[in-house]
Amino acid sequence: MMLSVSLSKPSKNVQEILGREYEKIKIKIKNSADGISYYAEMFTKTQAFHKHFSEKELEDFLLQNEGKSFKNCIKITETEEITSLANKKGEIRVFTKPIRNKAQTDVTSSQNTANLKYFAIPQRQKKYILEEGEPVPFLVLLGIMTPEGKVISSKYDKFRQINRFLEFIKDITPELIKAKKSEASQSPAPVRIVDFGCGKSYLTFAIHYYFTEIKQIPCSIEGLDLKEDVISYCNEIVHKLNLKNIIFRTGNIENYSEEENPDLIITLHACDTATDYALKYAVEKNAKAILSVPCCQHQINQQLDKNKSLLLKNVMEPLLKWGIIKERFSALVTDALRGEWLEKQGYNVQMLEFIDMEHTPKNLMIRAVKKSASKPATKPQNTQETKKAIPKLINELGIAPEIFK
Repeated sequence: MMLSVSLSKPSKNVQEILGREYEKIKIKIKNSADGISYYAEMFTKTQAFHKHFSEKELEDFLLQNEGKSFKNCIKITETEEITSLANKKGEIRVFTKPIRNKAQTDVTSSQNTANLKYFAIPQRQKKYILEEGEPVPFLVLLGIMTPEGKVISSKYDKFRQINRFLEFIKDITPELIKAKKSEASQSPAPVRIVDFGCGKSYLTFAIHYYFTEIKQIPCSIEGLDLKEDVISYCNEIVHKLNLKNIIFRTGNIENYSEEENPDLIITLHACDTATDYALKYAVEKNAKAILSVPCCQHQINQQLDKNKSLLLKNVMEPLLKWGIIKERFSALVTDALRGEWLEKQGYNVQMLEFIDMEHTPKNLMIRAVKKSASKPATKPQNTQETKKAIPKLINELGIAPEIFK
């Protein structure tokens, strides 16, 4: 049902069509005992004229004048705002946008007309797990939010990155809980999480907040990094916020060892083969899920350099001719082999975009969830059978990726 119409930007032949040089026309629905009709105000430079239309008459009027005597026309229905724009050639473009709710009316007794109020839907905003406007203690302390919950403009990319990461955590949480329940004879133990190469631990604190505050799921988190000053900084935040079951330690991924097996291994931007060590540890300890964003895949890039003279003679030549192409190709090969290896170890593997490429080129995430979470832990299966799945790529390039050693 049409609720209102506004016509503007008259064409040169408006007087020829309508009999007067109207500059604009406003039409509104009129409620009466006789049913629906429309009331029009038609304006020239000096005068206003009035006219009444039935529904059929309004339809005919618009058919004759929309885009012809008036170049702009805005029609409001119960569900849409429809804008028609005509150019000099008489071509008409139509744009629509939905209305938030059905038109609301305030009936004025003196005129018995409807004062229509409508609200166009604003551009849809992203629904975040951590919402702006609600103060989150660790985000305030880390300088991402103000105490009132407003995200600091220069930190908005980091805020989006944290929320994007929590979406990945949200996706795998049901699998983690299901696996914990299948292992437990009584009540499930807390979800144990290890973050290799945690850095300043924005995401580590986000995971702790998500499990403990949002989902109310008991968890135990350990962050590991090589930098002592970073670890001291993280433990200071733990102390200031009085957080429980989260600890940070200085250490190397390659040499890390704990008696209790982790449920979730996180490794974000662990450099070069450090990612491989983390993946191997996760598999050996029967981790139920892995989230890994690799970084700086130097090993295969360097191996390709050594084989370049031979490789330039085969089909790989275009991929190795330019340094930047070779670097990206090396990264893709490295992560493809990691994905293949994890699948052979019994994981469902996905390659996902972590954050927009405009923020960092290191945006590929390997997400792996164990197919049978209750299966006993075993050593990674780097057998001849495993290697046969991808012999051509390894042999063709003459490489020895760390993940297959």
